Amino acid sequence: MTVEATLEAPTDTRRAARFSGEALTAMGLFALSAGMVAASPLISPALGSWSQIYTILLLVSFLLVISFGQGLVILTGGLDLSVGSVMMLGGVLTTTWIGGDSATFWGVMPVVLAFGAGIGALNGIGVAMVGIPPFIMTMGVGIVTASLALGYTGGTTLGAAPPPLLLLMKGDILGAPSVIVFVLLFCLVAWTLQSRTTFGRKVYAIGSSRRAARIAGVPIVSTTILVYATSGLCATLSGAMLVGYSNGATLRMGDPYLLPSIAAVVVGGSSILGGSGNFVNTICGALFLATLESLIAASGLGQGWRTILSGLIIVGALLVQSGWISGVFASVARRVRGAGG
Repeated sequence: MTVEATLEAPTDTRRAARFSGEALTAMGLFALSAGMVAASPLISPALGSWSQIYTILLLVSFLLVISFGQGLVILTGGLDLSVGSVMMLGGVLTTTWIGGDSATFWGVMPVVLAFGAGIGALNGIGVAMVGIPPFIMTMGVGIVTASLALGYTGGTTLGAAPPPLLLLMKGDILGAPSVIVFVLLFCLVAWTLQSRTTFGRKVYAIGSSRRAARIAGVPIVSTTILVYATSGLCATLSGAMLVGYSNGATLRMGDPYLLPSIAAVVVGGSSILGGSGNFVNTICGALFLATLESLIAASGLGQGWRTILSGLIIVGALLVQSGWISGVFASVARRVRGAGG
């Protein structure tokens, strides 16, 4: 029996039940996002316009790219805490190795992306081959990566955004914002890779049960390394996109995206323990967070409060997943019924 046959999805009943739950989560998150946009004029009369919606789509573009890689790592039962540093390094290398030179962009940009993927692969090697816990391995690599960027730049940012990235983030394609077209294509490729390929089924299998996946013949080491490499690649690409948006790089540019990259996946319903999740739900989770971010920014709250809110959202999503909240309500309901009887 082939690995592909062994990794087939569960029974139709379980698949239908899982799809129903994921669909409800996605629709709920989308409805909340739409409701926040509709209610945003209550915060400021300037909100609720196409300009706000476009800003949300810009914010979500960076988050979607980085969250896809993070989501794959979470599917295996891991966590990538280096994505913020890798994103920052990707931005720094884009501005220093390429800068405003269009001629070298297409030759050097793949090298920058490969560099980020290599850092991610290093995480995968430490986790899959050496046995270092993902939390420790990725945190250590993130610290080293940030230190390398600091030493390389001397504490100052250099260079400018390459014109192709400026066109991607601020230009149009046939009348449509090019970044939106790019994100739609990225989401299609990402969803296909996660949900419709043998690689995706292997990732789910590892997260569901590493022992069962090994028995089924899944190449756990190489798949895990590839997952972390993909996360590094996505973080680097997101950093390059942010350079195109802001026309430069800073040494802390990736920090605001670490917690949201985890929150988008968890809020979307993916289990932090691995084995379950859907990229469509991650898209809805990222859209919800980006909408909330735009409202928080309009209200004038500082970055510290935004970070606290991201942490609270993650904790809340984990409590919902654990069944603790539903258990509390069920316990209260039983007591009320008992008192009434």
